[in-house]
Amino acid sequence: MFLQLSRLSAMAAVVLAMAACTAAPASHPLPPTLPQARIAAILASPDRSEADRRTDVRRKPQEVLAFIGVRPGMVALDLSAAGGYTTELIARAVGPTGTVYGQSPPRPPVSHAAQSESGAAARPAVAVRTPSPVALAERARNPNAANIVPLVQPFENPAPPALASNGLDLVTMMFDYHDFGHLEVDRAAMNRAVFAALKPGGIYVLADHAGRPGTGISESGTLHRIEESFLVAEIEKAGFRYVGEGGFLRNPADPRDRNVPEPPQPKDQFIVKFVKP
Repeated sequence: MFLQLSRLSAMAAVVLAMAACTAAPASHPLPPTLPQARIAAILASPDRSEADRRTDVRRKPQEVLAFIGVRPGMVALDLSAAGGYTTELIARAVGPTGTVYGQSPPRPPVSHAAQSESGAAARPAVAVRTPSPVALAERARNPNAANIVPLVQPFENPAPPALASNGLDLVTMMFDYHDFGHLEVDRAAMNRAVFAALKPGGIYVLADHAGRPGTGISESGTLHRIEESFLVAEIEKAGFRYVGEGGFLRNPADPRDRNVPEPPQPKDQFIVKFVKP
């Protein structure tokens, strides 16, 4: 009897040891999103440029950063970063433990037909904001934005190769998605690549100029607008779950029938948020 009890005790110990080995690891809670007071302090930083402060008036960064739900330590990708206004804001928000990649597409090669009469290469006519890795590198010289990494990658494969599979926490694109309607960009391929690069629970945020119902992306090269529902449908098709729209960029009085509204007023804009399930 004693031998049987000893064997049972030994077996129970083995079972408990195996259970301990296979138990789920202790979860590490994510840091909280930035409170409004911290966002306000970032925007008030005396080392921000006057040009960025002027841009704040129309871009509403306090509301944007709160809507995104930025957390310290995030690894982020800002698509079509251009001069880096949004890139720097996110860099400051994620802090020194985070990283922000500012993506610019490769410059298209200049063909012989694009040569000017003097023989100099003519500047390619590209509607999307001018890629500027140099501007991003300049921003990264600021100690409070030293976590900016300029990145040249095609839109269809925009993430750093090492992070192209479940490596990112956040991807943003501000006011450029509509341009892909008349540029040679495969939007479906880009959205699939963004989906693959984000971790489960990762966030995809896009802002753009609002078009009228039924216009889709047909006015991308003329009025530089896109229908919100059209954009949402394309992002959802890649597998994303729609979270919601922030109303702070809207202007219902904009007729949305011109690039620059008449009478003069702020352009109707939207910002939408998605998550990778």
